Amino acid sequence: MASLNVGNLGEYLREQRRQAQLSLRQLADAAGVSNPYLSQIERGLRKPSADILQQLAKALRISAETLYVQAGILDERDRDAVETRAAILADPSISEQQKQVLLQIYASFRKENAAEAEAAADGDAETRRTG
Repeated sequence: MASLNVGNLGEYLREQRRQAQLSLRQLADAAGVSNPYLSQIERGLRKPSADILQQLAKALRISAETLYVQAGILDERDRDAVETRAAILADPSISEQQKQVLLQIYASFRKENAAEAEAAADGDAETRRTG
């Protein structure tokens, strides 16, 4: 399964590179990785670290979280949470204190919803067992 994710990552990276109209060498230089290493990533032969993915994302001007999801490092739901936090932190129209309060409220809502979902799943399992 990991090789499948690596292959998907490579295809995705190649497509992003082409959309950015960058050659393999240009992206490798911009991301600070070797040309052969980037080629191996694109062909699905190598699985890059999170640091390398971050460098590639910066060079491509895309979200690192998107690459993490493609690489199987980050779950899609986790990416949404990370992007939401990043959007709050990047908003220049609210103060640092307001940002922290928003992040605390957001985290509490996520925790509450996860607990409710777990309780519902436990209830469904109990109903199937006794029903």
